[in-house]
Amino acid sequence: MIRPNETEHYGSVRTSIEEVYRIYKPLLFPVAYRMLGSVSDAEDIIQDVFVSLPLQDLEQIDHLKNYLVKMVVNRCLNDLKSARKRREAYVGPWLPEPLFTGIAINEPLERVVQEEDLTYAFLVLLQELSPLERAVFVLREVLGYEYHETAEMLHKTEANCRKIYSRAKGKLKPYAAERRDELKDTSHLVNTFLHAVQTGSFDAFIRLLTDDAVLMSDGGGKRRAALRPILGKHRIRAFWEGLLSKGALAGEWVPIYLNGQPGAALFVDGSLSKTICFAKQNCHLAHRMFIILNPDKLKALPSRL
Repeated sequence: MIRPNETEHYGSVRTSIEEVYRIYKPLLFPVAYRMLGSVSDAEDIIQDVFVSLPLQDLEQIDHLKNYLVKMVVNRCLNDLKSARKRREAYVGPWLPEPLFTGIAINEPLERVVQEEDLTYAFLVLLQELSPLERAVFVLREVLGYEYHETAEMLHKTEANCRKIYSRAKGKLKPYAAERRDELKDTSHLVNTFLHAVQTGSFDAFIRLLTDDAVLMSDGGGKRRAALRPILGKHRIRAFWEGLLSKGALAGEWVPIYLNGQPGAALFVDGSLSKTICFAKQNCHLAHRMFIILNPDKLKALPSRL
């Protein structure tokens, strides 16, 4: 967790923009990524913030960390306002852009997940919040800011921020246990899925799903994908078997880490075609899976084997 009031010491030497960028980008990127659900957009926001810094005298800014977080969050809010119409016109479900965090399934990244809380399923949940609810939740729950600090950053009253935070917590409450379970190893689920697509038998994989499991796929109108969520493990089985019969699962499947958790990627003729990751409801069964096919959301991942 970020300690927002941590004192920053620069001494008498003027701090360079490059040094500030090196120190604070690892802190600011997860903030923007949670807000926007996009790796590329988060990178753009961070770049814009630092491009604007030379216009300021860094030594005259009190609590530089707070100042940078405030700039990033408010720029994200502005970006989300302009993105609302684009998302309303989006073809099929809109899912966040996955973050590639490794390619070997036997090299766990639990520290990344636990410290940054960037699991893919949690990013999907954050999309259920309004942009302002997301901002307040991230500032309070993830970054640990007090209500008066959150209010100052968002130009709201403290009472208003309390109400917004309570509303956001209420929306996410049904998934509190799920967030804890996300940290559990999903490698067995991924391996079972990979075995299913290789052998054509989905029996073992389907047994690892809850009865009310949901599958969502995001093609963005650029790749063929289900336009609505697929509900129930029996329909999910029919979905995968249908893809298999059409040859849509042919290629080389590779286990990878997405957002610090085991997932899988399909490469066709050496080029990345789609990724899949899962969310567990308990230590044994998965109740949600997410397929990303939109090429715009695969840019931050290895494009070729």
